[in-house]
Amino acid sequence: MAPPPLSCPLSVCLSIIGGQWTPNIIWYLSEHPRRFSELKDDIHGISPKVLTTRLRKLEAEGIVIRTVMPTSPPTVEYSLSELGKELKPAIEAIVRVGKKLKALKGEETDHE
Repeated sequence: MAPPPLSCPLSVCLSIIGGQWTPNIIWYLSEHPRRFSELKDDIHGISPKVLTTRLRKLEAEGIVIRTVMPTSPPTVEYSLSELGKELKPAIEAIVRVGKKLKALKGEETDHE
């Protein structure tokens, strides 16, 4: 089977969510908005540099909204845009299949 053309909607979507850590970011933001430090704590193993890069890319793609809160000192909160929220069922489906794949291999599954 030939790969889909680059302009294929599947390719466009996977180019956004297919990167390492990106599905995790979407997963945690789908629960509620989070600050950078909260996301860093949620996603074990991600470096601050990579998290910053992924968040900037998701913001540029219209998936994530970055909001500067009027606090002293200012804090930044990240949330999913309406478009980003549409990815939640896809990420949940991937998690369900991942749990089944882990079970087939005899591995324990996480609670998330």
